[in-house]
Amino acid sequence: MPVRGEKAGGPVSAAKRILVLGGLGFIGASVSRQLAAQGRQVTALSRSLALHPATTRSLTAAGVRVAEGNVSDSVTMAAVIADHDLIVNLAGESGAVRSMESPLDDLDGNCRANLVVLDAIRRHNPGAKLLFVGSRLQYGRPSALPVNEDHPRDALCVHAVHKNTIEEYLRVYARLFGLRYSVARVTNPYGPGQPAARVAYGVVNRMIHLALTNQAVPIYGDGLQQRDYVFVDDTAAALIQLGDSDAADGRAFNVGSGTGTALADMARTIIDAAGGGRIEHVAWPKLAEQIETGDFVADVSRIHREIGWAPQTSLAEGIERTVAFHRAHQVP
Repeated sequence: MPVRGEKAGGPVSAAKRILVLGGLGFIGASVSRQLAAQGRQVTALSRSLALHPATTRSLTAAGVRVAEGNVSDSVTMAAVIADHDLIVNLAGESGAVRSMESPLDDLDGNCRANLVVLDAIRRHNPGAKLLFVGSRLQYGRPSALPVNEDHPRDALCVHAVHKNTIEEYLRVYARLFGLRYSVARVTNPYGPGQPAARVAYGVVNRMIHLALTNQAVPIYGDGLQQRDYVFVDDTAAALIQLGDSDAADGRAFNVGSGTGTALADMARTIIDAAGGGRIEHVAWPKLAEQIETGDFVADVSRIHREIGWAPQTSLAEGIERTVAFHRAHQVP
């Protein structure tokens, strides 16, 4: 059973046994690693261990149980969910443009997969809590900045529609079956560990890889569009606190830095830190321009006030750490 206690942010149910779906991914690996360092029993589930050999080795060495399985498979979910107090769901499809190009893949990887998870909890472990990781894209184009959790959600892409739909699933399962859940709407995470080939999202890491190899860093339009960038380890810490907190149950929280940075300024910071690369302004691809949200900065006062979390890593420090990591892991 969960261990009850008190900490900043109110009552907690510090789960001993945690299942991290997508636990070998960019954010999932950081969540798994931090939980293991706290002495928790952690299972990181991934669709393919072969795609993450280095992460598999490092998490196993840290004491994480690594398992392979598809979140959309009800038999797999029934087997793994029964043994855990908290399920952190970081699995699924990502990318706004990609969701418009492959909407059925996004539907299956997000809506269907989350229904499989929810039904497995209802049938096999109704006392467990689910932490669902959403996106700032759920808000669409903000009417004012910073954006708080009560801002209307007006999705501009299929991915955001599906994230909003999943929140409705959560409310239905909570009302009908007593499901415990919390939602984290994450802004733009960055940090060590994101692959160079990932271009559908993770723009900061893509810029770093390009700058380290002295290539042009493309910027859409004038580059003045602001984003709220949050370091991956800070993001993981927020997710863990939301999962632990009873006060977070049934509620949604923004997870971001609370500070806006223009894309061109981010690119210049990266180029300075990497010692290479150059900005190249390019025209917006038509589809990307159609679903562009404009400036986005999250209001993170709710999670700070009610849960006790605040980001610890400045943008300058985060970029330096990320550049250092990728420089050390460059393929000759």
